[in-house]
Amino acid sequence: MRQSRTFIPTLRESPADAEIASHRLLLRAGYLRRVASGIYEFLPLGVRVLRKISGIIREEMNAAGAQEIMLPVLQPRELWEESGRWAKYGPEMMRLKDRAERDFGLGPTHEEVITDLVRSNVSSYRELPMNLYQIGSKFRDEIRPRFGLMRAREFIMKDAYSFDRDEEGMRESYRGMYEAYGRIFSRCGCTWRAVEAATGLIGGDVSHEFMVPAAAGEDCIALCDRCSYAANLDLAAYRRGEPPQGEGKDVEAVRTPDRRTIGEVGEFLGLQPERMIKCLMYLVEGRPVAVLIPGDREANEAKLARVFASDEFRLFREEDWKKYPTYLQGFVGPVGLDGVEVVADISLQGAGGMACGANREDYHLVNVEEGRDFCVGRFADITNAREGDACPRCEGRLRMETGIEVGQVFQLGLKYSQAMRCYYHDEEGVSRPMYMGCYGIGVTRLMAAVVEQHHDERGIIWPLSVAPAQLHVIPLDFQKENRRRAAEELYETFVQRGWEVLLDDREESAGVKFADADLLGMPFRLVIGRGYDEDGTVELQERATGQGARMDAEDALARLEESFRSFRNLAARDDA
Repeated sequence: MRQSRTFIPTLRESPADAEIASHRLLLRAGYLRRVASGIYEFLPLGVRVLRKISGIIREEMNAAGAQEIMLPVLQPRELWEESGRWAKYGPEMMRLKDRAERDFGLGPTHEEVITDLVRSNVSSYRELPMNLYQIGSKFRDEIRPRFGLMRAREFIMKDAYSFDRDEEGMRESYRGMYEAYGRIFSRCGCTWRAVEAATGLIGGDVSHEFMVPAAAGEDCIALCDRCSYAANLDLAAYRRGEPPQGEGKDVEAVRTPDRRTIGEVGEFLGLQPERMIKCLMYLVEGRPVAVLIPGDREANEAKLARVFASDEFRLFREEDWKKYPTYLQGFVGPVGLDGVEVVADISLQGAGGMACGANREDYHLVNVEEGRDFCVGRFADITNAREGDACPRCEGRLRMETGIEVGQVFQLGLKYSQAMRCYYHDEEGVSRPMYMGCYGIGVTRLMAAVVEQHHDERGIIWPLSVAPAQLHVIPLDFQKENRRRAAEELYETFVQRGWEVLLDDREESAGVKFADADLLGMPFRLVIGRGYDEDGTVELQERATGQGARMDAEDALARLEESFRSFRNLAARDDA
């Protein structure tokens, strides 16, 4: 590639709405441009990176026995109604009508379409197992698109779907995809973790997310400091200690004028937050439910969704408090709270000497005991784990780390195959539902995650495996005949040897060329400047380390060849 003929519109300043490094640098370096909120154009260098990432994914998927297909983005309502997700998916699905007023959705995922394909074309046990994948665009109408490619409304995703005869086969397919994902993220140059995860709207009973640790990550991961336990905060468990105990005193109502929050009431009563019961009112499928948690904890709504067995719930809003005046905002508590389901965190089971709202304005109760003064319908793990909590599996302690979710794998089981009658005939001709798994990688998000892990204050530092070019040839004062000739000869030599090279053939100052080179982030650069005039030497620099050395052109060629050969050999060993 010649830089003078390649569309690379770099920016000197960061766009005002670019909040994180990947968003800022990919825009400044001319890899992409914003069309609308959450929608981006990919320019030539950006396309090259995406093709590198997609190529790695294809190699690993094919090696694992998956077959590539292409599925439509436009999906009919009828298929989604079969699975029950047309209504459940909510406003994130972009919906439209055709000229005949038929409903369609722009696919946020493809479980329904792939299940329909397989049920219509696969009927015998001899055809299983089967694993099909695609790489294509997805659409989700995010309520708040942000962070560039991290949370976009249109994005590129690799999704794969496995079909097996039984649960054991499904677990084997899942293991194969899990291992392939590890190789993909390593080959893309990422440090990653696999963590236990909630299944959400996709469904199933077992899932793992693949996280790239990064300060800009939107996900929080709980990690044990002694064992291998790792889980997304939505699923992370922790070991509770013994519940607080009281002295058996009678419940007493205490006037707490104008004090509603845990902090205000605790300070007034002289109690630590863990000695207080926070009573949250939720509307679950149109009915009120009281949720009790310790005052020093936060409710985890992903855990609550599993307890409620529903995604249709939310905290009370102002209109709900008015609709249900029995529940006094700021003073609601479990004692005497009749006619409503009560769900409590397991840490409150058997707790005593607690304080809570009195269901009476400006009053709270003290000396409250669970079991004596109020009853709980269900106890469950419904609170967030936090730094320093006890690991649920060993004697270690949890620490928290932020990460970017770049992939997730699911054991779907029979969720879609039973609902959509995706059956096969076994050896005896008996019709049985297929066991399914699904496996997603956010391709565009992975591109951003690589940048989050590989950049400095000057620009991007691409790993060799996904860089748009491996070498940046930079002749200074390109108008000088000897430097221009040397640059052209080196460029042609490397192109003929099969390497990807960007030649900066622009008549720009050295400062501009070096600033752009840092911003673009090619792994190696070959600078042809004053040294070439003096003694025929060039300077070979490595972007990641900033180290450079002067040598003659032949030595530079040999050293680069060795670096590229070592990289290829390492990639070949990883594939093996």
